[in-house]
Amino acid sequence: MGASKWPAFCCHWPLDIIRVPNQTEQVKFKSKMNATECEHFKQLLLSELRRHAQHIDEDQMQALEVANDDAKESSDLALRDVIQELALKLGDRESQMVADIDQALMRMSEGSYGICIRCNQPIDQRRLEAMPTARYDAACQATIEAMKGQTAGPSL
Repeated sequence: MGASKWPAFCCHWPLDIIRVPNQTEQVKFKSKMNATECEHFKQLLLSELRRHAQHIDEDQMQALEVANDDAKESSDLALRDVIQELALKLGDRESQMVADIDQALMRMSEGSYGICIRCNQPIDQRRLEAMPTARYDAACQATIEAMKGQTAGPSL
């Protein structure tokens, strides 16, 4: 069987949806934010990072507490397993958010924060206020979501 058409870093997105600018384009399109705006978004990202890191710690502690319970009945064991699985999944989501924040901070240090990684156009600051980790402008995000919907398999 040949190589998968799905990139390892994306959740079931075909390669043609993601367009990463080449090195020349990345140098050509730098963020036009001033120092005050950059600092504002950096503080937003750091605040989000602290919040998500705290949630990860809490989720892991809850999962450990549930795993250490002395439940004896089979219904209690099943419930414990469901709660533990849910806590771990929430931890995975928080971990992904931490990775997204880390990537946003990296783009900020490179001077490309606030620039869509697909079309190299500025991301509206209102969008960045609502979602400081945004990698795409609204138009590209809509295109990606539409393509994702087309490539998704049947839902049960």
